[in-house]
Amino acid sequence: MRALVQRVSEASVEVAGELVGRISSGLLVFYAAGRGDTAEDLDYLTRKIVNLRIFADEAGKMNRSLLDTGGEALVVSQFTLYADTRKGNRPSFTAAADPDEGRRWYDRFVDALVAQGIHVETGEFGAHMRVHLINDGPVTIWLDSAERKRSRRS
Repeated sequence: MRALVQRVSEASVEVAGELVGRISSGLLVFYAAGRGDTAEDLDYLTRKIVNLRIFADEAGKMNRSLLDTGGEALVVSQFTLYADTRKGNRPSFTAAADPDEGRRWYDRFVDALVAQGIHVETGEFGAHMRVHLINDGPVTIWLDSAERKRSRRS
């Protein structure tokens, strides 16, 4: 599983000109499931996102998490996080989960964030969306659950 996480002061998503999700301070999470993802991948990504210390504390240092701040999350499905651009100019998305599997993982991911006490808004899975955001910092973090298996020294 992969996520591109952006700390935002506000974010929203529209489908066909209609607002479907909006948050104030928190995280905009672009999310994608990959082929062969497991519950362990889901748990890892969920834990990382809710506990990332990327919000300012009283001293102005990034030392507080989404849980600490009571921030919200806007989760937007984005299978293109699995783009493979190593060959040619047209990205391949074969590493992304197929749409049915991707939707199941997306729903489970949203439920996992809610279970952690996070207020979650969402885009519409599989739809063409317009995402609006004010990136706060800017702070943008790339997360890949496959990284948990690699040594920090490699």
